[in-house]
Amino acid sequence: MTIRLATRASRLALWQTEHVAHLLQKAGFETEIVPMQTTGDAVQDRSLAKIGSKGVFTEELEASLLRGETHLAVHSAKDVQSSIPRELELLAFLERERVNDVVLSFDEKFSLDKPGIVLGTSSTRRKAQLRRFYPNATTAEARGNLQTRLRKLEEGQFDALVLAFAGVHRMGYEHLVRHTLPAHQFVPATGQGSIAIECAADLDEALKARLKAALDHPATHTCLLAERAFLHTMEGGCSIPSFALATLDGGRLRLHGGLISLNGEEYVEEIQTVETAADARALGISVADAVLGRGGREILASIREHRG
Repeated sequence: MTIRLATRASRLALWQTEHVAHLLQKAGFETEIVPMQTTGDAVQDRSLAKIGSKGVFTEELEASLLRGETHLAVHSAKDVQSSIPRELELLAFLERERVNDVVLSFDEKFSLDKPGIVLGTSSTRRKAQLRRFYPNATTAEARGNLQTRLRKLEEGQFDALVLAFAGVHRMGYEHLVRHTLPAHQFVPATGQGSIAIECAADLDEALKARLKAALDHPATHTCLLAERAFLHTMEGGCSIPSFALATLDGGRLRLHGGLISLNGEEYVEEIQTVETAADARALGISVADAVLGRGGREILASIREHRG
């Protein structure tokens, strides 16, 4: 049968979907790619926080699944909201790319320590982390796909861009990377570096099993279960500057999660480890509860009050 793949229409999203299609073809499926424009792609004159970030890059794709027009939706895992409709399920997570944030510039001698630099990013989390760890820098809103942001960089709207390494690598712009930000300090967003595969919950069970076998990376899936349980408990989306990174070493699962205020001044983090990957969801909930109990609730309340 032909598996229809819903995707955003950006070059990066299409690259990711073509990669998924290749894996499915290797497993004996025929594929058809169905590009769509999402709200997040269409609205470029406001920040994600201002347009309401829940599902802005996924809602249209999910609607196509619910209507039975497509079989799978291909997402950047960090774009998937913390709660999805019960009629849908996250079937698989592809093997994760390097999780780090990186700094891109056309200036080969660019330095993050230079006073007064302007760093472009659309991420609330990155803005807050940069304010904390690089107070010499100013952040500026940088919406649009990777090529659009690079054009703005070339025009001089920023001195550098801060982006996820995964997208930079997949699009072939590694030669512009001037700094790799350490993941223990610039802890990434939930799911960063992985591709998530979503389907209708009532899709044929035998077909789901074949699709999962072709696409899923079990270790990445385990890590994402912990991270997404953390995000769900925090009731956060990509407009909330939370962060979570799970790593699996043998059977031991470690989760580093936390929350930072918009100005970067308040910072709560928690690291916990469990001895079995079967406890992934419980680990995510435990880390989130610890963060909320040690000042996270107050940070979230302050953010919501700030945004009205």
